[in-house]
Amino acid sequence: MSGANLLVRGIGRLLTMAGEPVPDAAVLVRDGRVAWTGSAADLPDLPDLPDLPELDAGGACVVPGFVDPHTHLVFAGSRREEFVARLAGLPYDGGGIRTTVGATTAASDDELVALARARLAVALAHGTTSMEVKSGYGLTPDAELRLLRLVHRLAAEQPVRLESTYLGAHVVPAGRNRAEYLDEVVATVPLAAAAGARWVDVFCDRGVFTVDEARRVLQAGAANGLGLRLHAEEIAWTGAAGLAAETGCASADHLEHVSADDARAMAAAGVVGVLLPTVTLSLRSGAWGHAAVLREAGVELALATDCNPGTSWCESMPYVIQLACLQMGLSVAEAFRAATLGAAHALRHADRGHLGVGACGDLVVLDAEHEADLVAHLGGRPVRRTVVGGVPT
Repeated sequence: MSGANLLVRGIGRLLTMAGEPVPDAAVLVRDGRVAWTGSAADLPDLPDLPDLPELDAGGACVVPGFVDPHTHLVFAGSRREEFVARLAGLPYDGGGIRTTVGATTAASDDELVALARARLAVALAHGTTSMEVKSGYGLTPDAELRLLRLVHRLAAEQPVRLESTYLGAHVVPAGRNRAEYLDEVVATVPLAAAAGARWVDVFCDRGVFTVDEARRVLQAGAANGLGLRLHAEEIAWTGAAGLAAETGCASADHLEHVSADDARAMAAAGVVGVLLPTVTLSLRSGAWGHAAVLREAGVELALATDCNPGTSWCESMPYVIQLACLQMGLSVAEAFRAATLGAAHALRHADRGHLGVGACGDLVVLDAEHEADLVAHLGGRPVRRTVVGGVPT
């Protein structure tokens, strides 16, 4: 999207994530980028911008746009039967992914885009300005590449900044030979890169893909210029987080069963730990303690929705922030950093997740005077206005 000019006034409290909070602040966005932030009393004269549009924050708290670094946004169908079964005590094993594959395959391109566009509108209204979107609900080369193309179609027609991840190694399709399918996934990696994918990912966990299998896919991704991500230790400890450190992944995500040793390896390798608290809530696993393990090891933390139909039907980063604080024990400051700057680091973006000069002009006007109020006010309207590239939405 093209950048715009905007002056945001009336900010009661500004979190730039590039310094201390600023009271009674203003933000100037020029050509879609942050050009100035500070106390409103120090706002410079702007004679070269005589018709500068203004947005009055009305005394609210303003924060950088939320970055959602782990979603499965493009899908069709419902997994309500699986959800009801889990409420009755059935454990999650990843098998429901195949149900979504069937529904997604049966839907037309226009139907999938319309469904995803509606989810993006919800995410945007809740302050998300950047989002990673995985494939993985196709499980054939053509179907996976189709999903990647649809992500790029969505990126061109709505404000949220999108990037795509090839997740052919989501599960092994029913009836497929495991070794043959893995060969197919690896062979599709260069096609995914050519189709515009920025990342490659693998669901490396018990009953899904092994560490050795995941290593092979990640190596193919690196050889084709893709960044590396990894679903790790969601169902059980497998050593996947250690693999993320070994292969230089940008992030390892889930991590409910991460070991302290693997967490320290992640920290040393600069792997961001992406926490997905809505998954823990939906699966009713009670696995909240891994955030403390990662924090103690010095791992940079990020937060994400994992928006998907089976284990986290959620588009709201504010709700994720609330759970991170109330259930995982993050402080308000830690959670907001993880949802902005930490999440941007998980996607290796230096110009997002903060409001320093030169950053993308993406910001959120909270419906609160202080960021802590967003966490405390359950069930409220969390966001008053979202701005992307200097354009209020």
